[in-house]
This record gives sequence, C-alpha cells and structure tokens, in this order.
Amino acid sequence: MAYAVRIHETGGPEVLRGANVRVGDPGPGEVRIRHHAVGLNFADTYFRTGVYPVALPAGMGVEASGVIEATGPGVREFTVGERVTYTGSPLGAYSTERVMPAAHLIALPDDVSFDTASAVTMRGLTTAYLLRRIHPLRPGDTVLLHAAAGGVGLLFLQWAKLLGVNVIGTVSTEQKAQIARANGCAHVLIYPREDVARRVRELTDGAGVSVVYDGIGQTTHQSSLDSLARRGLLVCFGTASGPVPPIDAMQLAAKGSLYVTRPALADYIADPAERAELAGELFGHIAAHRIRVDVGRRYALDEAVQAHRDLESGVTVGQSVFSL
Repeated sequence: MAYAVRIHETGGPEVLRGANVRVGDPGPGEVRIRHHAVGLNFADTYFRTGVYPVALPAGMGVEASGVIEATGPGVREFTVGERVTYTGSPLGAYSTERVMPAAHLIALPDDVSFDTASAVTMRGLTTAYLLRRIHPLRPGDTVLLHAAAGGVGLLFLQWAKLLGVNVIGTVSTEQKAQIARANGCAHVLIYPREDVARRVRELTDGAGVSVVYDGIGQTTHQSSLDSLARRGLLVCFGTASGPVPPIDAMQLAAKGSLYVTRPALADYIADPAERAELAGELFGHIAAHRIRVDVGRRYALDEAVQAHRDLESGVTVGQSVFSL
C-alpha cells in the first residue's frame, strides 16, 4: 500500500488528509514510480483552496522525483530503475508511490539528488522560461524581481548573474534581504517600508526597468507597472497575494506603451524538445555548481498540513520538500 495526501473539499490546510491507497500496475504509456522526494510549491495551495478548480476528491502536488518501478505497454523512453523527475498534471505527487504518464517524465542526472530535483524541477523550469524564453535579456540589463528570496527568486538571482543581468529584488524582511544579497541580488528593497517604484526610478536614473517579474500579484501590480521603462514588459507569473486587477489598456499607453503577459509553465514545457532543452540547461548549471540549491525545510508526508501553514505564512525561505 502507498500513502497519499488528498483533499475531499477545498479550504484551509486542515482539508489535507493522508490515507493508505492501493497503486495498481501501469497501463499503456504509463509508469509506476516510487517517490524519494516530493516538491512543495505555493501553487499547491491554489488547488487546495479552489483557486485552481479540480474535481473532488483529488490528489495533491504536481512535482516529485524517484525511481521507476514498472513500465506499461508502449513505454520505450524509460526503463525500470531509471531516476526521473517531473512537474505538472495530473495531480497526485503527494504520495509515496503512483502511476502516471511516461510522457511527463524528465530523466534525472545521477549527480542531482532527489531532494534537489523535487525542490527545483517546477521552480527551475519556471526560472528557465522566465529568463530564457520570455524576453531577450542582454548583459547589463536591469530587471525587477518580486519575492527575491523565494523558491523561484533564489534560482532566478543566481541564473541572472550568470547572464550578466542586474536584478533589483523585493523582499519582506531584513533576513530575506540578506539571503537575496548573498545570492547575487544587486539591490534589495524591503517592500513593506519602501516605495518600490520610487526606489527603482532612483536606481535606474529615472528610466525604470525593462522587465518586471511579478509572482506576487494583487498587492504589487501597481508598483510593478510604475517601475517599468517606456515599452517595458510586466511578466505576471504568480498570484501569491491574489489575482491581478483587470488590465486597463489606456493605462498601459499612458505609462509608456507597456506590455503585460501572464505566462504558464505548462505552455513552455508542452513540447518535449523544448522541455528537455530547458531541463538540460537547468540541471547542467546545478551539476556544475553554477547554481546552488539550498533545501530550506524537509517535511514528512504526514506533515502536509503544517507544511502548507508554513508556506502560506511566509516563514519558508527558498525551497522546501517532502523527503521520503
């Protein structure tokens, strides 16, 4: 029997319930995986609360890594015993073992640990498309990144430094400011006590930044728009504080012919070749120690309720995982 965490209703962390479940044999195009680590992502709370609607009851979690225990008919790209990682639907990563489509898997290099993979597959691929696909960044460019000490933030800072891109980062505490600086953030703003847009203008000689990467959403949306240079791009890739307001096209014109995009990771890893390219670059940096991954907290799977409480309260720094 496997152990899995599921929800039977939407709501707070208390709706997460663990139970023993039976895992069958993989069908055509499927594999059975024994998980060694499971990713903990803020997006998981969107499914739990109903922001992202799902049919109930539902499994939880979209990211994990482990070893293939069995393959179904027609699976040729993976073999029993192979180390793999994944991110994306179907839900159900919060489990010790599961059956899932082989097409969603990514081969995991031997020199990347399971904990590391589960901490960075989703965040790392998100960072990869933000920096390598959204906008043609050049050495010397300056961008603004909200939540610079978060899971995506710390990867973003290190990768941007490799590209020669200067990052102005926002954080919520002095402790997180120190962490952001240690990971390559050129300028750190503590947004509860600083006027972010005004400080961005000061740091860029009044010009503003070419791109703002905003994973916070509602509470930072206006300051993000106000921080952009003429014809700048606002990348809304998350809604940690709530959904962004409706886009006012005339406001975009008045502020300098601005652009806004709301990308989703699924659209940047749907093509197997592009997914492999992004994953290869990500894990290549990690294996070569050009990007460091510090797993901040490790939880047992039966601590899912506490893990979600910690996640939503903002006490977690960097990446956290369920280590099995």
